[in-house]
Amino acid sequence: MLKIAYDPIYAHPLPEGHRFPMLKYELIPAQLLHEGLIKEENLFSPGLLDEEVILWTHDTAYWQQLRDLTLPPREQRRIGFPLSAQLIEREIRIGKGTIDGCYYTFDHGVAFNVAGGTHHAGTNWGEGFCLLNDQAMAANYLLNNKLASSILIIDLDVHQGNGTAQIFENEPRVFTFSMHGANNFPFRKERSDLDISLTDGITDNEYLELLYDALPKIINQQKPDFIFYLSGVDVLQSDKLGKLALSREGCKQRDQFVFEQCIKHKIPVQVSMGGGYSPQIRDIVEAHCNTFRVANQLYF
Repeated sequence: MLKIAYDPIYAHPLPEGHRFPMLKYELIPAQLLHEGLIKEENLFSPGLLDEEVILWTHDTAYWQQLRDLTLPPREQRRIGFPLSAQLIEREIRIGKGTIDGCYYTFDHGVAFNVAGGTHHAGTNWGEGFCLLNDQAMAANYLLNNKLASSILIIDLDVHQGNGTAQIFENEPRVFTFSMHGANNFPFRKERSDLDISLTDGITDNEYLELLYDALPKIINQQKPDFIFYLSGVDVLQSDKLGKLALSREGCKQRDQFVFEQCIKHKIPVQVSMGGGYSPQIRDIVEAHCNTFRVANQLYF
Protein backbone atom coordinates (compact mmCIF):
# COMPACT_ATOMS: atom_id res chain seq x y z
CA MET A 1 0.00 0.00 0.00
CA LEU A 2 1.26 3.47 -0.88
CA LYS A 3 1.58 5.53 2.29
CA ILE A 4 1.66 9.27 1.80
CA ALA A 5 2.16 12.02 4.38
CA TYR A 6 -0.25 14.87 3.75
CA ASP A 7 -1.79 17.58 5.90
CA PRO A 8 -3.85 20.62 4.84
CA ILE A 9 -1.24 22.83 6.51
CA TYR A 10 1.13 21.86 3.67
CA ALA A 11 -0.83 24.33 1.55
CA HIS A 12 -0.35 27.08 4.15
CA PRO A 13 -1.05 30.42 2.43
CA LEU A 14 2.03 32.56 1.98
CA PRO A 15 2.46 36.20 1.04
CA GLU A 16 1.51 37.25 -2.48
CA GLY A 17 3.95 35.81 -5.00
CA HIS A 18 4.43 32.52 -3.14
CA ARG A 19 0.93 31.07 -3.17
CA PHE A 20 0.93 29.52 -6.64
CA PRO A 21 3.57 26.83 -5.92
CA MET A 22 1.61 25.81 -2.81
CA LEU A 23 -1.39 24.72 -4.86
CA LYS A 24 0.31 21.46 -5.77
CA TYR A 25 0.16 20.23 -2.18
CA GLU A 26 -3.62 20.08 -2.43
CA LEU A 27 -3.84 19.08 -6.07
CA ILE A 28 -1.46 16.09 -5.99
CA PRO A 29 -3.47 13.98 -3.48
CA ALA A 30 -6.71 15.19 -5.07
CA GLN A 31 -5.55 13.94 -8.49
CA LEU A 32 -4.38 10.60 -7.12
CA LEU A 33 -7.73 10.14 -5.35
CA HIS A 34 -9.61 11.13 -8.52
CA GLU A 35 -7.73 8.51 -10.54
CA GLY A 36 -8.45 5.86 -7.93
CA LEU A 37 -4.73 5.25 -7.51
CA ILE A 38 -5.11 5.86 -3.78
CA LYS A 39 -7.89 6.00 -1.22
CA GLU A 40 -8.16 8.16 1.87
CA GLU A 41 -6.58 5.35 3.89
CA ASN A 42 -3.36 5.80 1.90
CA LEU A 43 -2.95 9.31 3.32
CA PHE A 44 -1.73 9.94 6.83
CA SER A 45 -1.53 13.25 8.67
CA PRO A 46 1.73 13.68 10.59
CA GLY A 47 1.86 15.09 14.09
CA LEU A 48 4.41 17.48 15.56
CA LEU A 49 8.10 16.70 15.59
CA ASP A 50 9.76 16.53 19.01
CA GLU A 51 12.19 19.35 19.71
CA GLU A 52 14.86 16.80 20.64
CA VAL A 53 14.74 15.35 17.13
CA ILE A 54 15.06 18.78 15.53
CA LEU A 55 18.17 19.45 17.64
CA TRP A 56 19.87 16.29 16.40
CA THR A 57 20.25 18.20 13.12
CA HIS A 58 19.80 21.94 13.70
CA ASP A 59 21.63 24.24 16.13
CA THR A 60 19.77 25.16 19.30
CA ALA A 61 20.09 28.94 18.80
CA TYR A 62 18.76 28.74 15.24
CA TRP A 63 15.82 26.52 16.20
CA GLN A 64 14.89 28.75 19.14
CA GLN A 65 14.85 31.80 16.87
CA LEU A 66 12.52 29.98 14.50
CA ARG A 67 10.30 28.69 17.29
CA ASP A 68 10.08 32.08 18.99
CA LEU A 69 9.77 34.01 15.70
CA THR A 70 12.85 36.06 16.57
CA LEU A 71 15.01 35.21 13.56
CA PRO A 72 16.66 38.46 12.39
CA PRO A 73 15.08 40.11 9.33
CA ARG A 74 18.20 39.48 7.27
CA GLU A 75 17.91 35.73 7.91
CA GLN A 76 14.21 35.80 7.12
CA ARG A 77 14.99 37.43 3.79
CA ARG A 78 17.44 34.62 3.09
CA ILE A 79 14.60 32.15 3.65
CA GLY A 80 12.38 34.11 1.31
CA PHE A 81 9.34 34.95 3.37
CA PRO A 82 8.49 36.25 6.86
CA LEU A 83 8.06 33.81 9.72
CA SER A 84 4.74 32.93 11.30
CA ALA A 85 3.63 30.38 13.87
CA GLN A 86 1.70 28.48 11.21
CA LEU A 87 4.72 28.37 8.92
CA ILE A 88 6.86 26.88 11.71
CA GLU A 89 4.15 24.33 12.47
CA ARG A 90 4.07 23.44 8.78
CA GLU A 91 7.81 22.75 8.78
CA ILE A 92 7.78 20.52 11.84
CA ARG A 93 4.79 18.55 10.53
CA ILE A 94 6.61 18.03 7.24
CA GLY A 95 9.62 16.75 9.16
CA LYS A 96 7.44 14.38 11.18
CA GLY A 97 5.78 13.14 7.99
CA THR A 98 9.15 12.22 6.52
CA ILE A 99 10.17 10.35 9.68
CA ASP A 100 6.84 8.56 9.91
CA GLY A 101 7.23 7.61 6.27
CA CYS A 102 10.48 5.85 7.08
CA TYR A 103 8.59 3.38 9.27
CA TYR A 104 6.14 2.62 6.45
CA THR A 105 9.03 1.83 4.12
CA PHE A 106 10.08 -1.05 6.37
CA ASP A 107 6.81 -2.80 5.52
CA HIS A 108 6.03 -1.45 2.06
CA GLY A 109 9.42 -0.61 0.56
CA VAL A 110 8.51 2.98 -0.27
CA ALA A 111 6.68 5.92 1.32
CA PHE A 112 6.03 9.51 0.29
CA ASN A 113 5.71 12.98 1.69
CA VAL A 114 3.62 15.25 -0.55
CA ALA A 115 5.79 18.13 0.69
CA GLY A 116 9.35 18.05 2.01
CA GLY A 117 12.63 18.13 0.20
CA THR A 118 13.66 21.19 2.22
CA HIS A 119 17.29 20.63 1.29
CA HIS A 120 18.52 24.25 1.44
CA ALA A 121 18.20 24.37 5.25
CA GLY A 122 21.58 23.88 6.89
CA THR A 123 22.60 23.31 10.47
CA ASN A 124 22.06 26.93 11.48
CA TRP A 125 20.40 28.62 8.53
CA GLY A 126 17.31 28.59 6.39
CA GLU A 127 17.38 29.45 2.71
CA GLY A 128 15.34 29.17 -0.47
CA PHE A 129 11.98 28.64 1.26
CA CYS A 130 13.47 25.91 3.48
CA LEU A 131 13.54 26.29 7.28
CA LEU A 132 14.16 22.76 8.61
CA ASN A 133 15.72 19.99 6.55
CA ASP A 134 13.19 17.15 6.61
CA GLN A 135 15.28 14.38 5.08
CA ALA A 136 18.38 15.33 7.08
CA MET A 137 16.37 15.20 10.30
CA ALA A 138 14.93 11.84 9.28
CA ALA A 139 18.38 10.47 8.44
CA ASN A 140 19.70 11.50 11.86
CA TYR A 141 16.60 9.99 13.45
CA LEU A 142 17.31 6.63 11.79
CA LEU A 143 20.96 6.72 12.82
CA ASN A 144 20.28 7.74 16.41
CA ASN A 145 17.62 5.06 16.81
CA LYS A 146 19.79 2.41 15.13
CA LEU A 147 17.23 1.89 12.39
CA ALA A 148 19.89 2.36 9.71
CA SER A 149 23.67 2.34 9.66
CA SER A 150 24.44 3.53 6.12
CA ILE A 151 22.23 6.07 4.36
CA LEU A 152 22.20 7.42 0.82
CA ILE A 153 20.45 10.70 0.01
CA ILE A 154 19.66 11.01 -3.70
CA ASP A 155 18.86 14.63 -4.52
CA LEU A 156 17.61 15.10 -8.09
CA ASP A 157 16.02 18.50 -7.59
CA VAL A 158 17.38 21.06 -10.08
CA HIS A 159 18.97 22.96 -7.18
CA GLN A 160 21.91 21.57 -5.24
CA GLY A 161 21.08 20.13 -1.83
CA ASN A 162 23.49 22.53 -0.18
CA GLY A 163 21.99 22.35 3.30
CA THR A 164 22.01 18.55 3.25
CA ALA A 165 25.62 18.51 2.06
CA GLN A 166 26.69 20.87 4.85
CA ILE A 167 24.84 18.97 7.57
CA PHE A 168 26.51 15.67 6.68
CA GLU A 169 29.93 16.91 5.56
CA ASN A 170 31.57 15.13 8.51
CA GLU A 171 29.18 12.17 8.80
CA PRO A 172 30.58 9.10 7.00
CA ARG A 173 27.38 7.10 7.55
CA VAL A 174 25.44 9.42 5.21
CA PHE A 175 26.42 9.70 1.54
CA THR A 176 25.01 12.78 -0.20
CA PHE A 177 24.51 12.67 -3.98
CA SER A 178 23.22 15.73 -5.84
CA MET A 179 22.60 16.16 -9.58
CA HIS A 180 21.77 19.81 -10.19
CA GLY A 181 22.04 22.78 -12.51
CA ALA A 182 25.54 24.25 -12.45
CA ASN A 183 24.29 27.78 -13.06
CA ASN A 184 21.36 27.75 -10.69
CA PHE A 185 20.57 28.57 -7.08
CA PRO A 186 22.30 28.26 -4.65
CA PHE A 187 25.11 30.21 -6.23
CA ARG A 188 27.45 29.29 -3.39
CA LYS A 189 27.50 25.51 -3.50
CA GLU A 190 28.47 23.22 -0.63
CA ARG A 191 30.33 19.97 -1.29
CA SER A 192 28.25 16.81 -1.44
CA ASP A 193 29.95 13.43 -1.38
CA LEU A 194 29.17 13.39 -5.09
CA ASP A 195 28.02 16.42 -7.07
CA ILE A 196 27.14 16.22 -10.75
CA SER A 197 26.77 19.74 -12.12
CA LEU A 198 24.57 19.95 -15.21
CA THR A 199 24.87 22.41 -18.08
CA ASP A 200 21.90 24.56 -19.03
CA GLY A 201 19.53 22.94 -21.50
CA ILE A 202 20.55 19.33 -20.84
CA THR A 203 17.99 16.93 -22.34
CA ASP A 204 16.61 13.52 -21.39
CA ASN A 205 19.26 11.28 -22.92
CA GLU A 206 22.22 13.21 -21.54
CA TYR A 207 20.67 13.49 -18.09
CA LEU A 208 19.61 9.87 -17.85
CA GLU A 209 22.96 8.62 -19.10
CA LEU A 210 24.69 10.44 -16.23
CA LEU A 211 22.22 9.05 -13.69
CA TYR A 212 22.36 5.51 -15.08
CA ASP A 213 26.13 5.57 -14.76
CA ALA A 214 26.44 7.20 -11.32
CA LEU A 215 23.71 5.71 -9.16
CA PRO A 216 24.52 1.97 -9.45
CA LYS A 217 28.17 2.73 -8.70
CA ILE A 218 27.23 4.66 -5.56
CA ILE A 219 24.95 1.91 -4.31
CA ASN A 220 27.52 -0.80 -4.99
CA GLN A 221 30.28 1.15 -3.26
CA GLN A 222 28.34 2.51 -0.28
CA LYS A 223 25.92 -0.40 0.28
CA PRO A 224 23.28 1.77 1.99
CA ASP A 225 20.56 0.16 4.04
CA PHE A 226 18.24 3.15 3.61
CA ILE A 227 17.69 5.69 0.83
CA PHE A 228 16.10 9.13 0.81
CA TYR A 229 15.02 10.40 -2.60
CA LEU A 230 14.27 14.04 -3.36
CA SER A 231 12.27 13.94 -6.59
CA GLY A 232 11.94 17.60 -7.61
CA VAL A 233 10.25 18.21 -10.97
CA ASP A 234 11.95 21.56 -11.55
CA VAL A 235 14.18 19.69 -14.02
CA LEU A 236 11.39 20.00 -16.61
CA GLN A 237 11.91 22.10 -19.71
CA SER A 238 8.70 23.95 -18.80
CA ASP A 239 10.07 25.04 -15.42
CA LYS A 240 10.59 28.80 -15.25
CA LEU A 241 13.50 28.51 -12.79
CA GLY A 242 15.19 25.26 -13.73
CA LYS A 243 17.22 25.99 -16.92
CA LEU A 244 17.24 22.28 -17.84
CA ALA A 245 15.24 20.66 -20.65
CA LEU A 246 13.86 17.33 -19.48
CA SER A 247 10.54 16.15 -20.85
CA ARG A 248 7.83 14.82 -18.58
CA GLU A 249 8.61 11.33 -19.87
CA GLY A 250 12.31 11.80 -19.10
CA CYS A 251 11.45 12.87 -15.57
CA LYS A 252 9.29 9.76 -15.23
CA GLN A 253 12.12 7.53 -16.46
CA ARG A 254 14.40 9.15 -13.88
CA ASP A 255 11.99 8.18 -11.08
CA GLN A 256 11.57 4.69 -12.46
CA PHE A 257 15.32 4.09 -12.49
CA VAL A 258 15.73 5.25 -8.89
CA PHE A 259 12.94 2.95 -7.72
CA GLU A 260 14.26 0.03 -9.76
CA GLN A 261 17.66 0.40 -8.12
CA CYS A 262 16.06 0.44 -4.67
CA ILE A 263 14.04 -2.66 -5.47
CA LYS A 264 17.00 -4.48 -7.02
CA HIS A 265 19.07 -3.96 -3.88
CA LYS A 266 16.13 -4.34 -1.47
CA ILE A 267 16.67 -0.90 0.06
CA PRO A 268 13.68 0.97 1.55
CA VAL A 269 13.22 4.48 0.18
CA GLN A 270 11.45 7.56 1.51
CA VAL A 271 10.48 10.14 -1.13
CA SER A 272 9.98 13.89 -0.60
CA MET A 273 8.62 15.80 -3.56
CA GLY A 274 10.89 18.86 -3.76
CA GLY A 275 10.47 21.75 -6.19
CA GLY A 276 8.46 22.48 -9.31
CA TYR A 277 7.83 25.92 -10.81
CA SER A 278 6.35 25.47 -14.26
CA PRO A 279 3.95 28.29 -15.22
CA GLN A 280 1.12 25.78 -15.74
CA ILE A 281 0.16 24.06 -12.50
CA ARG A 282 -0.99 20.98 -14.43
CA ASP A 283 2.59 20.40 -15.63
CA ILE A 284 3.84 20.39 -12.03
CA VAL A 285 1.07 18.17 -10.70
CA GLU A 286 1.26 15.68 -13.58
CA ALA A 287 5.02 15.27 -13.23
CA HIS A 288 4.77 14.77 -9.46
CA CYS A 289 1.87 12.33 -9.87
CA ASN A 290 3.99 10.29 -12.27
CA THR A 291 6.38 9.62 -9.37
CA PHE A 292 3.52 8.07 -7.39
CA ARG A 293 2.22 6.18 -10.42
CA VAL A 294 5.61 4.63 -11.15
CA ALA A 295 6.09 3.60 -7.53
CA ASN A 296 2.62 2.07 -7.37
CA GLN A 297 3.30 0.09 -10.54
CA LEU A 298 6.68 -1.20 -9.39
CA TYR A 299 5.95 -1.90 -5.73
CA PHE A 300 2.30 -2.93 -5.51
